[in-house]
Amino acid sequence: MKTLFIGAGSMAHALLSGAINAQVLKKEDVYVTNRSNQQRLTELIGHFGVNGVSSRLPSEELDVIILAMKPKDFHEAAPAIKSFLSPGTLIISVLAGISINHISETLSFNGAIARAMPNTSAALGKSATAVTYNEFLSEQNKEWTLKFFRSVGLSVEVPEEQMDLITAVSGSGPAYIYYVAELLEKAAVDLGMQQELAKALIIQTISGASKMLEASGKEAGILRRNVTSPGGTTEAGITVLEESGVSEAFSKCVDAAKARSEEMGKELTFNHVK
Repeated sequence: MKTLFIGAGSMAHALLSGAINAQVLKKEDVYVTNRSNQQRLTELIGHFGVNGVSSRLPSEELDVIILAMKPKDFHEAAPAIKSFLSPGTLIISVLAGISINHISETLSFNGAIARAMPNTSAALGKSATAVTYNEFLSEQNKEWTLKFFRSVGLSVEVPEEQMDLITAVSGSGPAYIYYVAELLEKAAVDLGMQQELAKALIIQTISGASKMLEASGKEAGILRRNVTSPGGTTEAGITVLEESGVSEAFSKCVDAAKARSEEMGKELTFNHVK
């Protein structure tokens, strides 16, 4: 599949790494362009052995174009994107907040478009990626798109109306877990533990809990109750979290992130229409 990445940031790096290592893409069939940071583009080309658009373009039509720039740069890049399109091109967008319909209208493209929301754990092959499509994707293109994102972790197909919520849950989710780790480490250090020891214990604790969730197949609530003995230390800690409104805070957190994803899409669309 002759594939052009538009954007050379961390997500492009993660996707390239996974897809090339999994042999979903061949490096000689990959082209990368980046509007502003030529040093970053040069580094990406050198690291993966792929082609820079400035060096050469494929003589035949591109099979796939992956939109991996910052969402705010999409409209400025649109004229250049149009020049790469052909009727049989598959567009894959990882741009937060921008709908398939808006991509289609902006690019005047009535063809196959997939929209995906990976997260930064793609860099380690551990992303949780939601994918949605328009009606123009063939079954073969759907299968290839899911395979492409499985090269960097879990990949699931969802309706587009769930994408803003998924952005709030799994797109932003790693930051929530890092925040929990940050707060646990701070609490431990404030109470007298050495920072390096606290960090090592917390990393292993989060990793172990994640693997237990995956391996056991049990609901998180059941696992929590299984380790919360009546009158014990865990119950004492959980009680404080409940009394402090942590459950409500998480609900508000996800709701706020979802609302912001919706707002971003509206802002980008409105500013373009203006």
